[in-house]
Amino acid sequence: MDKKGRSGKWIIGLFWVLSVGFAAGIVALFMDKDTTGMILFAAGLISVCPLLNRFYEKNNVLKKPIVRLALAMCCYGVLFLPALNGNSAEGEANQPGVSGHGIKAHPRILGYYNSPWPGEDGGPERLQVPYNLGGLDIKEDDEVLVTRRFTHLANMMLLRDPGEVYLLTTALARNRYLKLPAYSHVELVDPQTLKTIRRSVRLKAGPGWPGGFAIHRNGDIYVVFGRWCHRLDKDCNLLASYRLPYNRSYNSLIILDNGYLAMKEMSETASHLTVLDPETLRPVCDHIDLYEPSIARISGTGNTIYIVGTRSIFRYNWSEKVNRPVLDKDWIFDYVQNSGRSFGWDPVIEKNNAWFLDNGDHGYQIAMLGVARNPAQTHFVRVSLKDAADTTVQAVSGLPEGTITNPPIFCENKNIFVAYDSANSVVKAYKYNPESREISMIWEKEKFGASNHMIYFPDTGELCTNDYKYGKGDASVILDVETGEEKGRTEMNNIFQGVIFSCPGWDRDYYYVTFDRIARVYVRSMQR
Repeated sequence: MDKKGRSGKWIIGLFWVLSVGFAAGIVALFMDKDTTGMILFAAGLISVCPLLNRFYEKNNVLKKPIVRLALAMCCYGVLFLPALNGNSAEGEANQPGVSGHGIKAHPRILGYYNSPWPGEDGGPERLQVPYNLGGLDIKEDDEVLVTRRFTHLANMMLLRDPGEVYLLTTALARNRYLKLPAYSHVELVDPQTLKTIRRSVRLKAGPGWPGGFAIHRNGDIYVVFGRWCHRLDKDCNLLASYRLPYNRSYNSLIILDNGYLAMKEMSETASHLTVLDPETLRPVCDHIDLYEPSIARISGTGNTIYIVGTRSIFRYNWSEKVNRPVLDKDWIFDYVQNSGRSFGWDPVIEKNNAWFLDNGDHGYQIAMLGVARNPAQTHFVRVSLKDAADTTVQAVSGLPEGTITNPPIFCENKNIFVAYDSANSVVKAYKYNPESREISMIWEKEKFGASNHMIYFPDTGELCTNDYKYGKGDASVILDVETGEEKGRTEMNNIFQGVIFSCPGWDRDYYYVTFDRIARVYVRSMQR
């Protein structure tokens, strides 16, 4: 074969590879609901598709492979333009009172808006309990129904005033698979039909990982996703933005009782704590080098910030004297020690202890089943808030290659703790004795694929979680937390196993959120 023939085959091979890449890119951009991106990638696919060679041979310019390759690369390169990668209001002053909503502070978590669910997991302690909102109270003759809506990489939902439900969606696929900057949207949705009422502009993000949002006591909405923090009003209008200092993914925020916003980037090499003023969106103090790197989301109570690092749990107390968080050197617990287990995830902070799950390094793509990257077992960890030496570390399933990606549940009114091993599909509930520190199992479920952020209704003892199975997707399940008995089960018909945030509703209902859809699960009485 001559040189020209070899060159032609090499070019055709390259074009086939690029064609497959553009086709896969269209799928990724569809996941993000990026119409512009899909059009550009379709144009790139048309430019290099070898099946169209005969058509291009008729054109003196387009028959040259280098021209078609350049056109395809331009279709990809255009997507890096700032106008297509989200908006920001960086540098625009937003002084107190601009948004005009006034202060409506939550009576228990003072930095948040007075609603039943103003932040992820219901608040910074991550108790996953709604405030001043009754449970589903499912009776024997009740019917559990569901309304579903397809979404593009949904993340979480929040409640503001009665009837107001907000949804955060994040364009992650374009960043993960195509190395394009991510962005997010905030939507006000109908509480029953889930249809969009209002939607924000694209909010600039950069590096992607599921972020979060919260409703401040001033009435405004704060989004932390990628390396940006944005402030929006209740009508989803962008008011102000702050570009966070490190080019890594910041996985959400908490609001302290003093009203300041606290956040950090996720990293296994170095993490930093940033505290922003909610009105100016500017740092209150210098960015703080954390005691150790951290992957987990931060938690808090009052003005104290709790952080699960890559091997230790530690906390920062707010110091009025220096106007910044200060490391509590007397409260640090190395939960990994010599075990070889990987890092833990988000801690639950109840009145006496911090609880979390470890060995959280995994390779989630679609489901959590069998994706552990570490051969060790998953453990639950308890650390007394008074004494970091007062601890419990215990295996959940007892099976190797266990992993999780979310927090457990601690039911303060019943002293019941619920832990799970997502990789091995095991869920267990334990009774905890605060005096003796004894923990005894009260029920167990095997082949039960729990993985998402849960909801616990204290007045009815109902626990809302998920059960994922390959080929079927998630079922959203309501359990009696004392017995493990199922009170309701609805199929979600989703693809991605739930690993993100559920949210209670306003009327004997709750919202189940996965990457590819959201659903309203509600109870209808059959009594006449």
